[in-house]
Amino acid sequence: MQIGPYRIANPVALAPMAGVTDRPFRILCRKLGAGLAASEMVTSDVKLWHTAKSQRRMDHAGEPEPRAVQIAGAEPEMMAEAARRNVDAGAQIIDINMGCPAKKVCNRLAGSALLKDEALVGRILETVVRAVDVPVTLKTRTGWSPELRNGVRVAKIAESAGIQALAIHGRTRECMYRGAAEYETIREIKSQVRIPVIANGDIDTPELAREVLARTGADGVMIGRAAQGRPWIFREVNFFLANGVSGAAVAREEVRDILLAHLEALYSFYGEDTGVRVARKHLSWYCQRHPDADAGEFRKQLMTAATTANQFAMAREFFDDYASRHAEAA
Repeated sequence: MQIGPYRIANPVALAPMAGVTDRPFRILCRKLGAGLAASEMVTSDVKLWHTAKSQRRMDHAGEPEPRAVQIAGAEPEMMAEAARRNVDAGAQIIDINMGCPAKKVCNRLAGSALLKDEALVGRILETVVRAVDVPVTLKTRTGWSPELRNGVRVAKIAESAGIQALAIHGRTRECMYRGAAEYETIREIKSQVRIPVIANGDIDTPELAREVLARTGADGVMIGRAAQGRPWIFREVNFFLANGVSGAAVAREEVRDILLAHLEALYSFYGEDTGVRVARKHLSWYCQRHPDADAGEFRKQLMTAATTANQFAMAREFFDDYASRHAEAA
């Protein structure tokens, strides 16, 4: 899959998720097989960029190329300025968010709320594309609602505006994350445009990834929630797509090593107070993937650990023991 000058190494991308896909998680997923990983959504209002949260979202130190930054907003010139500044800060791909269904985003007429105004969609996309010399991509949905499933028209507008790739979530804005994703609209979009299309929504196994690619004709798939606590899913999907069979299950020792390295990266990135808080949700997701860790007193203590040192020590002790117990059983 080619996006501008960048040949994407494999067809499996990490979906940008606010509060999840920070720099440590993006780097980890890229290391484990994600071909592309865009930043968390950055507001186009540059007056808000002085906050620590915004500064971290634009920190790409050590991140592999191509570095993709997602921006959100509803005013074309503000979006263009945000794109220019992010390119100056190291972004190599600008991704525009027209897919987020969250009320706090849509209430500002940004994200998927824009799908109700196709003329504005066109103005935003054209203005941003003209503003920067890097590829611009679009993350969107199949439409505003099941009654206004205008994803094909939006895709054609995007292609005409110079957008170089589309990621389509298989739900409308009105659907939020309810019900099952549908892929027929993605298939129709792919048949109507010449730019790369990446299918997104509910893809949580290698088998489903292959099925979605076959059903839609898409150039790639995008994985979001299924990567939480399971960042090695990208490697699993790549292996299955290449070989048609599942690879060996990730060893428990490797799970431990991935988890501990992830914690160290989070602590380094966020510092003590924020680091221990941010790590809790990732630890919760890792625990949910491993029933032994998700039950009993351990998880409760892990979620209430007050310092990074205590949190790390508890996680290391449990997962060391977890790996050794299963090694003995084998």
